[in-house]
Amino acid sequence: MVRKNLVLTGFMGTGKSAVGRKAARRLRMQFVDMDALLEERAGTSVSRIFAEQGEAAFREMESALAAELGVREGVVIATGGGAMLREQNRTALGRNGIIVCLGCDAETVLRRLGRNDDRPLLPAPPMESESARRTDRLER
Repeated sequence: MVRKNLVLTGFMGTGKSAVGRKAARRLRMQFVDMDALLEERAGTSVSRIFAEQGEAAFREMESALAAELGVREGVVIATGGGAMLREQNRTALGRNGIIVCLGCDAETVLRRLGRNDDRPLLPAPPMESESARRTDRLER
């Protein structure tokens, strides 16, 4: 019998890795954090890959890993924040996976991430003001 994967996706800071570790323990499944595995294989951080090789190179590595993980069974997978933007990744991970998108409000994301400079697509100081502008527009 094929054991489906549980694929957790969502914006950075929504808890994919934390929820994934807990779910894997409860379900007695292996846990794979895609960003952590990519860092391990590259021997450097995601931020450094973005800085030195560019986002396109990182996304290619991410897609190759999505294809690899998509054929496995019984794994809880925490995707990177942008992994599911590519159709090929959604197809690969959804082939044998149940995809769950985690979410939370902007204030929670900001609190969790703080001034984390390790997030390649998260600008440091402007985030608060941009978030406030977006929240303000939503409230109108």
